[in-house]
Amino acid sequence: MQEPPWKKLKLSLERPYKEDNGEPILELLDITPEGQHIYRPREDPTAAVGTKLRRIFLERGLDFFEAEKDSRSAIHDIQDEEKDGDRTPGEVQTAESSHHMTPEELYKMRMELANSLYTAHGEMCQARDLLTLLLSSSLPNQPSTLPPNPLAATVVSKPAPIVSVQAFNAQLTIGGKDRALRSAADLFKTAAEQMEESRVSGEKYWVDALKIRRGNWGLIPAPLPLGSATGKGADKTSKDFLISFGLEESSALFRRRAIGRMSTLDGSSIEFPMRQKTRLRVSITRVPPDGSRRTSYNFLSDQEDGTLDGALRAAQAEVVEQEVFAALIREASSLPTASAEVSERLVIIDAAQSTELRFELVDGENLRNHDRQVDPYCDLVYSLLHILLSRAHRVSKTNRLNRTSVASTPGPQLPPVLQPIIDVLQYREFWERVRDEIDRVVAALRLAGVSTKIHYDLVADSGEDLIASMLSDKPKPLGGDALLRLDDRHTLRFTAASPSTLVVHLPQATLPIASISQLHQLLVDEISGGLLSRELPNQLLRRLHLVLGF
Repeated sequence: MQEPPWKKLKLSLERPYKEDNGEPILELLDITPEGQHIYRPREDPTAAVGTKLRRIFLERGLDFFEAEKDSRSAIHDIQDEEKDGDRTPGEVQTAESSHHMTPEELYKMRMELANSLYTAHGEMCQARDLLTLLLSSSLPNQPSTLPPNPLAATVVSKPAPIVSVQAFNAQLTIGGKDRALRSAADLFKTAAEQMEESRVSGEKYWVDALKIRRGNWGLIPAPLPLGSATGKGADKTSKDFLISFGLEESSALFRRRAIGRMSTLDGSSIEFPMRQKTRLRVSITRVPPDGSRRTSYNFLSDQEDGTLDGALRAAQAEVVEQEVFAALIREASSLPTASAEVSERLVIIDAAQSTELRFELVDGENLRNHDRQVDPYCDLVYSLLHILLSRAHRVSKTNRLNRTSVASTPGPQLPPVLQPIIDVLQYREFWERVRDEIDRVVAALRLAGVSTKIHYDLVADSGEDLIASMLSDKPKPLGGDALLRLDDRHTLRFTAASPSTLVVHLPQATLPIASISQLHQLLVDEISGGLLSRELPNQLLRRLHLVLGF
């Protein structure tokens, strides 16, 4: 937005001496009644110098320079004679001795000087009184108390300046006043804007505080600023809020990270001083029989949607994931059934024979999800980590509330967070190997023409029961079963439990299976006995011998 032209007017503090065309401005002496301007005529510098020289010769004579020269030479001669004159020893001694004066001589000289000084002081006082009387402003109607006509005084008024100077003085005065008014107006405008911004910021601060409290986030009083008075009788009331969004049973380190501050600036509503902006990524790498590596990741959602609640949820998710990662580092060194590699931001675990599990803290700002690499199983592991951390916090709180002694005694060991995840992965790998073996036998039987039915139930419990088991103090292992039916007559039932327990239920006994080779031999024996108990054509028996190898 452009300023009006009158705001761009600039007045120079120097007196103008040139016109707009660059010609010098003439000094105006008078204006006749007819309106004619009378200017001071311009003087020629050469003519002025000639006039001054002419005045010198008229006033001091034509032989001024020769007389000046003779007088100077005479003075020099006199000085030389005085220097070269002979002095008698008596005169030199008298001159040297006269340099020191006696007290009587000093007193005499003092009296002479004092009289002269007193006289001068009186004259100066009279002159001062006279000037004070002349310069004092007295009313004309007051009768004069002085003697008649002591002195004749004349009042002289300063002549008015010429018109151009009056116009320049008026412009200078108006410009100065206008500039002062504009500065004052800008000052008041700036103060009003700052007051309005402060009012709006204060209203926004309290509205945000009410929104945060309505969202069930914790508001705590902020500590007093540094340098505040803390003595007796001092006002210790907090003037600010802090937002606590950490878990209740978290350690002091993570509770300190989970603190936000309501901002008083215009840029953001909430400030997170200890935020690290890292996310927990779960990845599972599997190596199939063909030797290729397939890696899948969990889906990381961005909960920050521009609102206060979204910003707090995003910050809380980061702090909880950091606490989960700290628990993983703490437990990775003592796993009974897997080996682990631990670094500052990465945990690598060989969970099963061909399965590698990774937990990594990655930068949350530059994180992108690839749809082709997202695996729901990784999302399951990510969710189970939060459930197991919640169980550990619940057990810690229960132990803390049930503690009767005041002394700090070590409580019972908290339930693990990482080991149940390893059990789930090993259970999955174990079931896949068992399923591959059973499916191979079923495919051979169907190829031979034997009616075979198979039903798998990897997890027998429902989702609610599984979550309740995970949250309990003593969780049950995962369990499933498989039902194999041959020719609608013979049935084999297998039950499994995490991490790698398999039991086969036979009509005459219940046998635990310790290896895949034992499972293969059991299937061969049971299928052979079931098929041989009925009459089968020789062609079918020969085909089974070729397929199953017995």
